[in-house]
Amino acid sequence: MMMQRVFVSGKVQNVGFRDWVVRRASELDLTGWVRNRTDGRVEVLVIGEEAITARLIALCHEGPAMARVDHVVVEVADERPPKGFTKRFTA
Repeated sequence: MMMQRVFVSGKVQNVGFRDWVVRRASELDLTGWVRNRTDGRVEVLVIGEEAITARLIALCHEGPAMARVDHVVVEVADERPPKGFTKRFTA
């Protein structure tokens, strides 16, 4: 299992990005969460098998139709895994 934190920047807030990530992650049977950041980015914690987490990260480079993704930064994460995949409050 891999746990990664993904930061997506560009026009990624107020375009349905978080709901889109929740749907994609649920379809891929991943766990984790997604939230807006006060600096305008979207942060995603994704946990799952390496190939499947890579698929979600690849999708984050595209985003939903109304989004414009400029940068995606991926870091290794280490925290207590949540259950399911949820949308969290802005941090």
